[in-house]
Amino acid sequence: LGITNWQDAIVTPIDLAAYRSLAGRGGLSARVVGALWWDRSLGLEQIEALVEQRASGPVGRFRPTSVKIMADGVLENFTGAMLEPYLGADGRPTNNRGIGFVDPAILGPAVTRLDALGFQVHFHAIGERAVREALDAIEAARAANGPNDLRHHIAHIQVIHPSDIPRFRRLGVVANAQPYWACHEDQMDELTIPFLGPERTTWQYPFASLRRAGATLAMGSDWSVSTPNPLLEMEVAVTRVSDRSRGEQPPFLPDERLDLPAALAAFTIGSAYVNHLDDVVGSIEVGRAADLVVLDRDLFAPDAGPIGDARVLATFVEGEPVFE
Repeated sequence: LGITNWQDAIVTPIDLAAYRSLAGRGGLSARVVGALWWDRSLGLEQIEALVEQRASGPVGRFRPTSVKIMADGVLENFTGAMLEPYLGADGRPTNNRGIGFVDPAILGPAVTRLDALGFQVHFHAIGERAVREALDAIEAARAANGPNDLRHHIAHIQVIHPSDIPRFRRLGVVANAQPYWACHEDQMDELTIPFLGPERTTWQYPFASLRRAGATLAMGSDWSVSTPNPLLEMEVAVTRVSDRSRGEQPPFLPDERLDLPAALAAFTIGSAYVNHLDDVVGSIEVGRAADLVVLDRDLFAPDAGPIGDARVLATFVEGEPVFE
C-alpha cells in the first residue's frame, strides 16, 4: 500500500515488547511512532509507568514517544461526547450527550504533565464536546508550560463546533483526519445524520474549513476499523463520495472537499510532520531519505481515473526496495 511510516495509536506493554523485538533484530522496515495507551480507569499515577515504557526505546526505527487518550466513544452508538443532546428517532432531543471518558478535571492536569515531560499527546475525539475538551487541555498545558514542538494531535475530529476550528492553528494542534468516513453511506445516512440534526450534520469532517483556518492537516486510516489504503482514503477526501458508490450518491458537504495537492500533502508531509519526521521524509527533495512510492499512474493526469483505483508498483525505504 506504499506506507513507509505510521503512528500506532494503541501500544500496550505487550505491543511495545513486540515492536522492540522486531526493531531490535532489524525486521522493522517502516518508521513507527508508538502511542502508549492511557488507561482511563486510572489517573495521573500511571504517568510514571509511561515514562518507564518510553525509556525502553527507541530501538531501530521505532520510537514510543506519544500517549493515546480516548476522550469519547463514537456517534453511531451515542457514546461520542456532544455539547447538546442527541436526537431520538422522533427527531426530538434526548437526555444523552454521550460519554466523556476522561473527566476534564483530570484531563487538563494529565496533558499538562505529559506535555512537561515531553510526550506528544494523541487524542481520540469524535464529538464536538470531546474535541473542545481536548483543545482546552492543550490550552492549559500551553499556559502552564509555554510553547513547544510536541505536535499534539486530535484524531477523527468527526464533529467540530465552528468556534473551535481556529483554535487548532492558534494552539499548534494537528488535525488528524480519517477521510474515508466523510461521505454518504449507510453508517452516515442511517446511524448519524438523523440523530445529529441538520445544523450539527454540517459540522462533520470540516477538512477545507480547517485548512482555510491555517490548521496543519495529517491524514491516515483508522485501520482495522477502516481501510488502510491511503489512495482510497485520499479519493474520499477529494470527492466526499464513497468509492463503493461512485456516481450513485451526491458529495457529502462538498464545500469541505480538498483539492488533490492538499489531500496528497496531508497523507505525506502532514503525516510525516505529526511523527516528527518532516525533516527526514514526506517530500521528495535533496537531503531527505529516499522513502519513495511508485504508482501505476500520474494521479494528476486528466485520464488518471479514480484515485483509489491506482496501485502501488514499488515501495522503497532509504532507497532499498521493501515491496516490488
